[in-house]
Amino acid sequence: MSRRLGALIAVVALASGALLVSAVFWYRSIGVGISIDKAPDGVWLGILFWILLTIAASSLTVGMPGGSFLDVGFAPIVAAMNLGGPIVAGLVALFGATQSRELRRQAPWYGVVANHAGITGPAIVGAYALSLVPSRANTAVDVVATVGAACIFFSLNTFITSMVVSVRSGEPIGKLLRADAGAYVNMLALAPVAWLMAQMYVAAGWWAVFLFAMPLYTTRLAYQRFAEVREMFTETVRSLAEAVDKRDTFTSGHSHQVQEIAKAIGQAMKLNNADMEALEWGGLLHDIGKIGVPDSVLLKQERLTKDERTTMNAHPVLGAEIIAPVRRLAPELPIIRHHHEWFNGSGYPDRLVGDDIPKLARILHVADAFEAMTAARPYRMTPLTPEQALAELRKFGGIQFDPDVVDAFVRTEWARGLADPGRAEVREVPLIGQAAGTLPMTAHPQSDASSAGGAGAPESVRPNPASA
Repeated sequence: MSRRLGALIAVVALASGALLVSAVFWYRSIGVGISIDKAPDGVWLGILFWILLTIAASSLTVGMPGGSFLDVGFAPIVAAMNLGGPIVAGLVALFGATQSRELRRQAPWYGVVANHAGITGPAIVGAYALSLVPSRANTAVDVVATVGAACIFFSLNTFITSMVVSVRSGEPIGKLLRADAGAYVNMLALAPVAWLMAQMYVAAGWWAVFLFAMPLYTTRLAYQRFAEVREMFTETVRSLAEAVDKRDTFTSGHSHQVQEIAKAIGQAMKLNNADMEALEWGGLLHDIGKIGVPDSVLLKQERLTKDERTTMNAHPVLGAEIIAPVRRLAPELPIIRHHHEWFNGSGYPDRLVGDDIPKLARILHVADAFEAMTAARPYRMTPLTPEQALAELRKFGGIQFDPDVVDAFVRTEWARGLADPGRAEVREVPLIGQAAGTLPMTAHPQSDASSAGGAGAPESVRPNPASA
């Protein structure tokens, strides 16, 4: 456990503990509705009932794509909140949030502390908010107030959980929140069910609460289905990318490496969460078009002919065409199509220049080139050292690569400890983009920095660059 994670868990635990103490010593009163069978001495028995019910509901957790876990223990906590107020909400959340993986000792101690503190504090805050609402004797007011308190409770719990996972894994907190957004909506839909559970408990008795077992179980299945579909999509994309890479033994794992480098550059450039997600998927799928390149071209170790080079250079367009029908991957299309464009306009397929090239494609171009230069290829069995590769990125900054993206790469862990030659002075070539667009595509040898696709820029209008 890192110091930062330990400090965060300590703050959350102390804050939740302070809230519980304040509820016990300052709020003091417990709602009489929590008493089981309306017996005067049934308050603590009622609290125990809701704790056990919450433990049962929390026993079957579902792992979410963001790295957090969800269960339907949220509903009985909200019901107890409605019946008994802040003290009851805090106690039921604290003890009832015990999960089966905790009992099996599959969660580290600090994870258990984070889980219980991250539920207890928000539950008490939600209960405090509910207690401030007047006229709860009115059914409509009580329903709206309970749903509002549930929103506060679950929103705070989700935010705290995402913070802990973000610190632990290094993933942006916004990405984690977005990954679990679908489950968040489903969870809030349980708030009216929780209100109904509380009303049945008072009106019919404790046994009537078990009538809600089926809705809770159905909701749990919905979480599981959501997680399974998301995971299936992720694994399918990864498998597809790996299948393309494995056509050539030299590029096995290439897409995953490019993805990791691109993510590091994106973090250094402080990209927003949507761009980071697009960069991750784009990194995996950038070479998907090579699935349509014949082995005779893709695996050829000799210099490619003009026609073979044309076939190879078509892979970004083919990749974009393959992915286009998948609406979920629409943000990745510009990355896939344009990751071989050159900053000076002599790349392919559209010969875009400078800022006309999508920013994420410029980032991926640098990541792709660095990975290619530092790995063995049929046309260059001895890879460049990371320091040599960085020198190539600097040398062709402003020609092939966006200099700002190269600057960001230097700030990543991939360039840590490497001697940085700094930005090279770029010699301007008037109208190079326009000139490139008027000339036919010709075959050219692949240089030390070349990836399997080559750069595709005509030799007659370009220096002898590092080709990605």
